[in-house]
Amino acid sequence: MQTKKTSSARTAILEQATPLFATKGYSGVSMRDISKKVGTSAAALYHHFPDKQSLYMAVMEFVFADKVKNIAPPPEDNSPASRQLEHFVGNFVNLLASDPCLRALLQRELLDGDEARLKLLAKRLFIGPFEAIATFAKSLSSNSDPHMLAVSMIGLLLFHFETIPIREFLPSGEDKHNNTEVITSHVTQLLTTALGVSE
Repeated sequence: MQTKKTSSARTAILEQATPLFATKGYSGVSMRDISKKVGTSAAALYHHFPDKQSLYMAVMEFVFADKVKNIAPPPEDNSPASRQLEHFVGNFVNLLASDPCLRALLQRELLDGDEARLKLLAKRLFIGPFEAIATFAKSLSSNSDPHMLAVSMIGLLLFHFETIPIREFLPSGEDKHNNTEVITSHVTQLLTTALGVSE
């Protein structure tokens, strides 16, 4: 059983380790880097986390778990499909806009492509939220492959944020295109039209 002091120390480690992993990736960060950043000894770090992988998985859970678990509307939501879609898009956009570390960690994992780590992350963090999004996608368009539609919806939202650094240099790029309300409105309208979502 964790004491309050142990839990607080663990949280402090996760808070300091998160931006390190987001900036440098799994391979670019050592336990020594983290202990230095936290201001503790390596021995104290190993007291909370037996190895780097367990610390990294704890960081990913710390960043993602609570934020993505209710990302899709629950099946019992009886509000109009158009409102559910707008709510889903808005929640996803706000999540991505509010946490640069979350975006960076996800991008790094996809680029690193470490199969064992991706499998573990999928199992421990992403299968539940993805299944909820796929179920929601199926409710929006019963003629579409729910897996493919869920991936397309997620990809459409992620790409708006992944391309921020370059979009200002592309024709007609404006600051307003990074505004969460503008992105939410645009993607909601696009999906509503493409999927024929009714009020």
